Amino acid sequence: MARRMSGMRKAHGQMAQAVAIDFAAGGPEEDNMGFRELRVLSANIKFSFLLGAVLQVALLLVLQQTVLAQVESKEYGATRVDFPVPGGSGFVIKPDRSEAAGLKPWLWYAPTFVKAKPEMGRYPNKSLDWLFPRLLEKGVWIAGVDVGESWGNSPGRKAYTRFYKYVRKKYALSSRPCLLGQSRGGLMLYNWAAEHARDVGCIAGIYPVTNLEGWPNLGGEKIQKAYGMNETGLRKHLRKNNPIDRLAPLARAKVPIFHIHGDADKVVPLEQNTLELVRRYKAMGGEAEVEVIHGKGHEEVPEFFQSDRLLDFLLRFLNPSTAKVS
Repeated sequence: MARRMSGMRKAHGQMAQAVAIDFAAGGPEEDNMGFRELRVLSANIKFSFLLGAVLQVALLLVLQQTVLAQVESKEYGATRVDFPVPGGSGFVIKPDRSEAAGLKPWLWYAPTFVKAKPEMGRYPNKSLDWLFPRLLEKGVWIAGVDVGESWGNSPGRKAYTRFYKYVRKKYALSSRPCLLGQSRGGLMLYNWAAEHARDVGCIAGIYPVTNLEGWPNLGGEKIQKAYGMNETGLRKHLRKNNPIDRLAPLARAKVPIFHIHGDADKVVPLEQNTLELVRRYKAMGGEAEVEVIHGKGHEEVPEFFQSDRLLDFLLRFLNPSTAKVS
């Protein structure tokens, strides 16, 4: 038996040696094909390892870039954090006071323009030096996202939704923020809110745009460009994009509204925007308040930004002890 096993091992060794000689010598055509297959297999394996290594390095660079892109600064007497989000640049301002238990109350401000441009300053800006610190002192977070000149269009709304989900998860914020829209920030926030009414605690506006029909030609070329339609197309789809035509979901969700607006506003007329919205909203059973500033237009003056009524309205729904956290 032992001799038989030894003979089998010797025969196996001879066969292996013969195969090796055949391959080394080039052998018949099928052996050359085998060599080619082995070379292809080896090359594929090397490529797979190389690709995996490249992807790992790329992922590390992306993660590092994301971390590095989160910049802290001081604003309104508190810590501001700026960060990239898909479709825009977001920020949060954290209260310095100790946080209440549960999810954190927050104010969502629009429009946000992270960097000042020749035709447009940086927002939020110094006009909010009175209002924002008073909210922060009460433990209210402030946030916003720069999506460019969206004018409330569909891509801007989708970017808003991504931002909303991100900051809620990242910073444990309440599911129902209060929204504060200034000027065209009204278009941005109202159009998002109409599609997410149950995710809104309240809406406040400082001379907000709420009615595209309040402007000649529905706002002209800049609005049409943002929506990717000419005036005819925009009129055809107006009910899907005009805040005063989209109030029903907000009324059903019982979202309270407060606007402060000047009766001398020629840029965003009081009657066609705030007063028309409030009239329609109340007819639907919604709760809405208005503070009219007499003799003031579309301007950044204390009468609009140091309003006790505006502050009281926001704190009524943003007080940490009563913030909705569901």
